Amino acid sequence: MTTSTEQAADDGRRGVELRKIGAGRYLASNGRGGVLPVGRGSDPDFTPVELLLAAIAGCSAVDIELVTGKRVDPDHVHLAVEGHKTRDDDGNHLTGIRVSVDVGFPEGPDGDRARSMLPRAVEQTRDRLCTVSRTVQLATPVAYDLVSPAGSDPHGTTDPSQ
Repeated sequence: MTTSTEQAADDGRRGVELRKIGAGRYLASNGRGGVLPVGRGSDPDFTPVELLLAAIAGCSAVDIELVTGKRVDPDHVHLAVEGHKTRDDDGNHLTGIRVSVDVGFPEGPDGDRARSMLPRAVEQTRDRLCTVSRTVQLATPVAYDLVSPAGSDPHGTTDPSQ
């Protein structure tokens, strides 16, 4: 896993680890010490699909606030993201992902400037800035590597001659 020191060099790599903590429950962690429980949906933990939607919202909110916050800090930022979980010939996936953005600014000239920047900030996060939603939009392939315990192969045998 990449450490926060390595990420500080910003070579572009990002990573998290996930460990089992119970039946159908896992704990995601990053190199900076952040942790997040993940579950199947039968408990309060976020499901992986909810985390994807939250990642889209979080990434978009950060980008929008960075752009508009150059003028004034928003009074409130609320994003809601939803999609439809679908199972079809392409397997399981989300369709119709939609992000609703509600950002408010204080009254006055700085708030007026920030409000006027908001539509462009939303366009920028959708079309260029938000790494998470852009990755989904561009349908980036995901590679899976099976890591086998020492002395065994991915087929479950421990004899290298088999």
